Amino acid sequence: MYSSATTPTPTATRTALRPPTAATGRPGPRQVPPASRPVAPRGVEGRAADTRVAPAGRAPLGPTGRTALGLRGAETVPPTPGGRIPLARQADGQVLRTRRPGLPGGPERIDPSALQTPSVRAALASVARICPAFTPRQVLREGSRHILVAGTIGRAPVVAKCLAPQAVRSEYFEQLVADFHREVAVYRAFVRHRPPVRLPRLVAADHDRCVLVMERVPGRPAARERHPVNAPTPGEVRALLNTVRTLNLWRPPTDVFQPRMDYPLEIARYHSVGQLTDRDAGDLRGLLHGLGHTPMQLCHGDALLSNMLLAPSGPVLVDWEQAGWYLPGYDLAVLWSVLSGDTAARRQISQLAQSGGTLARDAFLVNLVLVLMREIRLYDVPGAGEEQRIMIRRLYDDAALARRAVRAAVGTR
Repeated sequence: MYSSATTPTPTATRTALRPPTAATGRPGPRQVPPASRPVAPRGVEGRAADTRVAPAGRAPLGPTGRTALGLRGAETVPPTPGGRIPLARQADGQVLRTRRPGLPGGPERIDPSALQTPSVRAALASVARICPAFTPRQVLREGSRHILVAGTIGRAPVVAKCLAPQAVRSEYFEQLVADFHREVAVYRAFVRHRPPVRLPRLVAADHDRCVLVMERVPGRPAARERHPVNAPTPGEVRALLNTVRTLNLWRPPTDVFQPRMDYPLEIARYHSVGQLTDRDAGDLRGLLHGLGHTPMQLCHGDALLSNMLLAPSGPVLVDWEQAGWYLPGYDLAVLWSVLSGDTAARRQISQLAQSGGTLARDAFLVNLVLVLMREIRLYDVPGAGEEQRIMIRRLYDDAALARRAVRAAVGTR
């Protein structure tokens, strides 16, 4: 809100912290075309900590007898009942770094002349219709999808988020409008049903003109990149995981939010373009069949570190356009996918994923594979630079790791 590899290499002989040193030249799988469906996905790097050989049909074992993802076999866990728009890419092939605003006066401060550009002036005119007292101070972002302007209403700091005029000419215009409408609906729902986590307070919204005015929360993003090089501190990671877990355990009325992912369709899409093999798709469908009666879980839907502010009062979640009902563990799978160099954080996430029992573990694995397929689709593109190719290789390694964990889970059912 506030803004919001080609060839896989064997991982059994590499430690979790040793990144690949070069990328091969084999092209990755074909890009998944945008799907015309209600849910458009948007937006997991770990290595086995031990290189011992596991029995046939099992995933590699770690030092404590767990699988490479840190998940125990089903026999050791008591069961309990229970598509988005592709990211913009830089022309030079470098990984796109998404910036999010922090405190006023931070590195995002832009010259006041930015308030006079035609796009910003059009956005401010739309804001003035619902908030005549809004006084713009600085442009936080002027992109092809959204324009963010920080300002005040009286003495209260606020942020106005508007759909950019360029989005009208985008091939994804209808999807951008639908996502914006969903975010407005989520904020309005939070007025009636306050969640147990911190988020910006809704000030005003114009559904028709795609304008959203929210409280500006002081704080800094947990990361400014989708796949950050430097992870937050262990204490910050614990606080973020506790916040996400608190949201996931919240049970608002079921009619307030909508399901946000068609899992059989997602599996079929990635299978049709070759990102999932026949065996991969069969394994995922097998796990999904066993989850038919598992209650869905309310998730943020885009739980990237860049969508989490570290405020003095604790973590604040922003960019809620993908919030809704998912299989349990979707937010945890997103976090696992971007915490590539933090083995301790990934271990914590795996422990949380299996704490709900076998069904929760299986749901997490299904989410994890689909999230990794999406990340590969976003980044494995022609013209990638060296830094991005290293990231792509990590994603392929993580995808292979997740596949082995899925096969192990299927074998224990």
